[in-house]
Amino acid sequence: MEIVEVLPQLHLFRFAIGQACLWADGAELTLIDSGDVNAAAAVEDGIRGLGHDPARIRRIVLTHGHRDHYGAAGELARRHGAEVLAHRLDAPFVRGEERVPDPVLHDWERPLYAHALTVPEAPATRVDRELEDGDELPFGGGARIVHAPGHTPGSIGIHLPCHAVLFTGDAVAGVGRVTLGVFNADHGQARASFRRLAALAPDVACFGHGDPLTEDTAAVLRGAAG
Repeated sequence: MEIVEVLPQLHLFRFAIGQACLWADGAELTLIDSGDVNAAAAVEDGIRGLGHDPARIRRIVLTHGHRDHYGAAGELARRHGAEVLAHRLDAPFVRGEERVPDPVLHDWERPLYAHALTVPEAPATRVDRELEDGDELPFGGGARIVHAPGHTPGSIGIHLPCHAVLFTGDAVAGVGRVTLGVFNADHGQARASFRRLAALAPDVACFGHGDPLTEDTAAVLRGAAG
C-alpha cells in the first residue's frame, strides 16, 4: 500500500485497485472508504505509521457499495468500534441484502471491468447509519453528504466546506486526467452528478481511483464536467 499526503490532516491510502482516505481531526480519525476485504491490516499499519492509533477511527464513510470500497469496513469497525455509514440506496448492497446493479459498459470499458472483477468478494457488512443528501457529519468542520447517483444508485460525494475538500468516490476519476468515472449504471445520472460535484468548486479533490487534485481544482473539475 502506498500512502500519499494530500494535506497535513488528509492522507490517501492507495491499494492495487482502489484507495481510501484518512482524515484526522487531531486524534479523531475518519476513513473515507476502506479498500477491499484484505486491506484492513495495511490500513491499520498505515495509520500507525502516520502516528495515529487505529482505535481512534470513529467512522468509516462509504462512497458507494462496490467491494473495493467497503471490503475492509466490517473488520475495521469490529476491531475499533467505528461506525459504518452509507447512503440509504446503497446500504442494502453493503449489507448483502441486494445485488448491486450491473454497469452499462462501453466497449472500451470491458477489459478494465474484467480486471476490476479480480478484487475479492466482500462479506456482508453492517451499516450503522443510512445517509441522505444534505446530511452533515461531525468531522472536518462539518462534512456534507452530496448524493451523486449514476455509478451506483446511492453513490455520494463528501464535501468539507471549511477546508474546501471534496471526496468524489467513483463519480469522478483521476487516473491520468480527470474524467467521468467508469462502470456507471446510469450514464445520464452520472454526468449530472459530475456537474453537481464540480459546482462545489473545491480546492482539493480526492477520487476513488487516481491522483488527488490540488492545483486549479475547481477549474479542472468544471472543464471536465462540461
